[in-house]
Amino acid sequence: NAQKFLSKGDKVKFTVQFKGREMQHTNLGYNLMNRIINDTSTLGKVEVRPKFEGRQIIMIIQSL
Repeated sequence: NAQKFLSKGDKVKFTVQFKGREMQHTNLGYNLMNRIINDTSTLGKVEVRPKFEGRQIIMIIQSL
């Protein structure tokens, strides 16, 4: 679905939210974000790098 938004020229915000014990495995969230970056590299570029805010990792990708 993100690819549809990027192909239309929109920005997409990705959020990974951690609950409870998941906070011990934030590296899995960063791995997921890196996979998203690789999958959408032909359609968009990273505007806001993945960053940790509270219990979430947030990233924004804008279309090319």
